[in-house]
Amino acid sequence: MQPYTSWQQTFDPLLTRGERNYWKSHNFSKLSDDVIDVVIQYASTLPSPQCEIFIAAIGGQTARLTPEAMAYSSRDANYVMNVHGRWESPADEAVCIAWAREFFTKSQPLPSGGAYINFLTQDEVDCVAFAYGAMYSRLVDLKKYDTANFFRMNQNIKPV
Repeated sequence: MQPYTSWQQTFDPLLTRGERNYWKSHNFSKLSDDVIDVVIQYASTLPSPQCEIFIAAIGGQTARLTPEAMAYSSRDANYVMNVHGRWESPADEAVCIAWAREFFTKSQPLPSGGAYINFLTQDEVDCVAFAYGAMYSRLVDLKKYDTANFFRMNQNIKPV
């Protein structure tokens, strides 16, 4: 489950105090029929009224920069899809997390690659390099200047 920080309490409406949350994310360059089919399949089996599948258009200005210009290197992504598992009762935790993970796995072969780093969960520490793509090794090199680990929110590149 995602940790609940004071920053998230203030700025993130997805994380209502007292609610339980778990999410996964993919980037897509296009929304194929296969993607839409998987979304429809899992949207029809939401395990909680608060669960959702969210698809947002990104592209635009992000595509005008080269992948090396900033830490976010998924410049070919036109869409980001998030699966939000949210529930109130601890009794619903296993089923909501299982639904989110299953949907993520089923849709995993379909995305263009990469993910938005802030949408990775604690169990995805091995996906940090995947999320940063070609920029990961450069960011690891830069992290040597952050010996106090000041930049540590969400999924972090650990100091060397």
